[in-house]
Amino acid sequence: MCLFLFSFVFFAPLIDAQEKFPNTMFYDTSVGSPNATLDDVAWVQGHWKGEAFGGIAEEIWSPPLGGSMMCVFRLLVNDEVNFYEICTLVEEKETLVLRLKHFHSDLKAWEEKNETVDFKLVKVTPGKVFFDGFTFERISDNEINLYVLIDSHGEKSEVKFNYHRVVK
Repeated sequence: MCLFLFSFVFFAPLIDAQEKFPNTMFYDTSVGSPNATLDDVAWVQGHWKGEAFGGIAEEIWSPPLGGSMMCVFRLLVNDEVNFYEICTLVEEKETLVLRLKHFHSDLKAWEEKNETVDFKLVKVTPGKVFFDGFTFERISDNEINLYVLIDSHGEKSEVKFNYHRVVK
């Protein structure tokens, strides 16, 4: 009976969170991150556009080079830049780490000077790469989804970014 109660109390929040956020996963310190390389997510490279937050979201990912990939993101609402992000995907200790930093339209940072928002790798499957609260999903060569857990005033929500490759 004690084992059942422990299991229910310990795992119930994880099950509840997974039901609320079906496309994102959470990092478990007792499990750690799986081995991975940039080859596992290289399909994200390129120029992507979609709609989000009432505007146009755009990401441009570089190909892997020197153990990293880099990305610039911008959100335009009413044809004006709302904010930017600079992101990196880096190979560290035989796994991947996603880091980003937010900037207002005037390039003043949201985070402190030496701070970044870091996402630890949780799981890699064919066509999906799960970080802690952030998922890349390959739909086709020309379409991807990104799912991000966003915390607004203590309430978390899973936001989907559907992107299509920009082809010239």
